[in-house]
Amino acid sequence: MDTLFLIYSKLKEIVLFPWFNIADTQVSLLSILGLIVIFVIVWRVGTVFEQAIVRVGRNQSKELNPGWYALSRISRYVVWIIGLVIGLGYLGFSMASFAMIGGAIGVGLGFGLQSLFSNFVAWIIILIEKIVKVGDFVDLQSGVMGKVTEINLRYTRVTTTDLIDIIVPNSEFTSGRVINWTLGERVRRLHVPFGVAYGSDKHLVKEAAVAAALSIAGTGRGQGRDPDAWLVKFGESSLEFELVVWVGSELIITPAKTQAQYLWAIEDELRKRKIEIPFPQRDLHIRSGTIAVNLKKSA
Repeated sequence: MDTLFLIYSKLKEIVLFPWFNIADTQVSLLSILGLIVIFVIVWRVGTVFEQAIVRVGRNQSKELNPGWYALSRISRYVVWIIGLVIGLGYLGFSMASFAMIGGAIGVGLGFGLQSLFSNFVAWIIILIEKIVKVGDFVDLQSGVMGKVTEINLRYTRVTTTDLIDIIVPNSEFTSGRVINWTLGERVRRLHVPFGVAYGSDKHLVKEAAVAAALSIAGTGRGQGRDPDAWLVKFGESSLEFELVVWVGSELIITPAKTQAQYLWAIEDELRKRKIEIPFPQRDLHIRSGTIAVNLKKSA
């Protein structure tokens, strides 16, 4: 019994031994452990709170409304900030201490935290103005193209069609050019260029292009959105056409694959109708004992 009491006394002495002082509060091992417990609880509460708001938002509709998403994100950070204040108050930080920390942060912003602060402000702008939402397909000025899968305090995660996650600073969405393919309408018109040899029947070419478009699932029809083929240019060696087609959101988010599908179908339909596609060709002409080489592009 005396041994257990001795062990208890030693442990108590260790956990209560003051490491340093904050104002009039002594910080010990017990204080640090208590602070860790507070942070873990607050972290978990913030996550659960966010998930609860997301569930409520999804109950309203199948897709999470951007307003509910913004509310869930902001609520999580608010809970974390409240937890931070509670934890630091537990250690003995007063409001005067918080003012000093705020002043230090302000100095830090002037010496190297501008980027972090600008990304935070951009995050607020993105959530409030809803210029980009989770699920949107975007094309950024930097060349990044993909689906927005997450909007965080400092960065936005964009997933490409090759399932590569790219971390993009939030400030890029407010300071650079952003093409949001799915901001409003979930339908877009695509132009798929192709060429045929001179002498081809343009009406037959149009028939082939329209048939190719209709063979692809997700191609729009009706309401003035039927696929069409436009003759857009007389090229050096070909009649240049564009397949103009309206597509739904399933095809919008994979533009390279979508164009490849249409080109594949167009080639099949042209082949069925024996319409030639031009290719480079070299002809040799012998005149007066000399060889003249003419390079021309013809069918």
